[in-house]
Formats: sequence, C-alpha cells, structure tokens
Amino acid sequence: MRASLIAKGIIKAVAFYIGVALTVYILYEIRILIVYIIAALVLALLGRPLVRLLKNRFNISKTAGAIITLLLIFALFLGLIAIFIPMLSEQGKNLALFNFDNIQNELDEMYTAISNYFGTTKEAVEELVKDSQIEKKATEELGDDAVPSILDTILGILTQLSVGLFSIFFMAFFILKDHRSLHRFLMAMVRPEHRARATGSLGKIKNLLSSYFTGLLFQILILFVIYSITLFAVGTKQAFVVAFFCALFNIAPYVGPLIGAILMVVFTITSHMDMNFSNEVLPLVGYVLLGVTVGQLIDNFVSQPYIYSNSIKSHPLEIFVIIIGAGLLFGIVGMLIAVPTYAVLKVVLKEFFWDSSFVRAWTKGI
Repeated sequence: MRASLIAKGIIKAVAFYIGVALTVYILYEIRILIVYIIAALVLALLGRPLVRLLKNRFNISKTAGAIITLLLIFALFLGLIAIFIPMLSEQGKNLALFNFDNIQNELDEMYTAISNYFGTTKEAVEELVKDSQIEKKATEELGDDAVPSILDTILGILTQLSVGLFSIFFMAFFILKDHRSLHRFLMAMVRPEHRARATGSLGKIKNLLSSYFTGLLFQILILFVIYSITLFAVGTKQAFVVAFFCALFNIAPYVGPLIGAILMVVFTITSHMDMNFSNEVLPLVGYVLLGVTVGQLIDNFVSQPYIYSNSIKSHPLEIFVIIIGAGLLFGIVGMLIAVPTYAVLKVVLKEFFWDSSFVRAWTKGI
C-alpha cells in the first residue's frame, strides 16, 4: 500500500513537471503572438479614455469610437514617420556632399598624434590588423550573395512589421469594442470563489499601468528638454524635432538611447558641413555626447527609479533583469513590454498567492 502511494506521488510529480515544461515550450513557440496580445492590450489601455469620451460626450457607439481612436493613433504613427523619414533623407543628401577625403586626412593626423603619444606607430597597428586577417574573413563572410541576403532580411523585417501592426490593431479594436465581453470571458475562466480577487486584480492592473505610462511620458519630457537644450546650444538644425525623436527612442531600453545618441551625432555633423571637422565639428560632437550622458544619468538614477518605485513598486535591479531576460527571449519588442507585463504578473501573484511568504515580500507595496 505504501509503495503504491509512493508510486502515485512520483507519477504525479513527473506529470506536473512535464506539464510545466510543455507549457513553457508552448509559450516560447508562440512568443510572438504573446507579444502581439500584450501590445494590443497596451494600445487599448491608451485608447480607452478617448473611446469613453466619444461615447459620453458625443454619444458615439463603442464600435465607431474604437475605429476613430485607432485611426487617430495610426495617423499619429504615420505622421511621425512622415516627419522623420524626409528628415533622414535630407541628412543623407548632406552627407553625400561631405568631403570625406579631408575628414580622413584630419583623422589620420589625429590618429598619428595619438599613436605617437602612446609610443606606437600606425604601421604597427596596420600590421596587427593584417595578421588577424580581418579583411579576408569579412570578404569570406559577405561573399557574392551578400546583397540578396541583405535584401531578403529587409523584406522579412518589413513583412513581419506589417503583419505585427495589423495583428496588434485588429486585436486592439475588439478589445476596445467588446471589453465588457472580454471581462466576462475572463471571469468565466475563474472559479466563483476567486472572482472577487480577479476583479480586484484587474482594477489594480489598470491603476498600475496608467501610473506607469504617465511616468513614461514624464521621463520622455525630461529627456526632450535636455536634448533640446544640448542640440540648440551646438546649433544643430531642426534641434527640437531631432530631440523629440531621440527622447522617444528612449522607450526602447538600452538600445533606444544608443540609437538616439548616434542620430544626434549624425545630425550635428551634417548641420556643420562648412566647418573644420577636427577643430570645430568634433568638439561639438563631444558636447552632444556630454548632453546625452547627462540625460542618461538623470534618466537612470532619478527618473527611472522614481517611475519604478512609485508606479509598479519595483526595484531598478528587478527591472534590469526582467528587461534583459525579455530581450533575450522576445527581442526589442519584448524589452518594450517587459515592464508592464511584469507589473501585471506581480498583481496576479499577490491576489492569488498571498499565503506565500515569498510572494508577500516580492509584491510588498502593491
């Protein structure tokens, strides 16, 4: 009898771990769909106040209100692209007018001076590069099919982006239109004795996410002010537009600030084509990088801790680990949705697993 109980316990334990492993595997395989669903929920959360306003103030149905809201969001998205792409194209034309030979000569002179200062020579560095066969390896990697491969990659990215946008807006429409039906569906999946907790969880999730996105807008505003002052001070053309987009890129953790810094440097260089590169342009680039550094220090040590501690009640180290993990699993999009998803998870665990001392300590303050 005792052996039978032990065998049943072992079978249950094995079945449980197999079920957990299978669930994790399935979630990993459909990770893109999960990203789309979470992005659609976030989009619906942002658009819901406007749908309510249209219904209460202008007596517009939820269906029409959802359509109008999503069209406005999509138009805003297209408007940002319409501003940014021509600006990049103009800067590309400016780069084409650059005298790169002169820049190369100036950089060579600077390189020679630095090499002499550290007691080495340009020839020694070139010999080291030659010995490492970097050029040969790069040629072998590229090969004759490099261009078709790059084109296929670009086409794949555009296709995935189109499918992703359509999926997100499609799901967001029905979430905005039938959010009560979605609420009833979710409640039907919960046992009657747990529905009060589930309803409380949804309310807390809405409050946390609203607070988080409000803090995110505040974070972008601070960076926009710092970047605008920096670019305006060095005389970068269209300084406020460039500062806005670079601050907006900061939404993407770790990668966004790097992209923003590169763009600000490029726009600063192309705004001063008539100036001496090494004596005048490079110092301006240094000032821009200094402004970016100040902005990031304020963002990382003031803005983000304030947002994370007051909105989702989490330590910055927690957020760092979660963002990196989400980036490894889901890429850039995963990094974008990591924080709100983490906030949702903490609320659910607190409501349904409050008996666990670990969960109580982990979700303290929510």
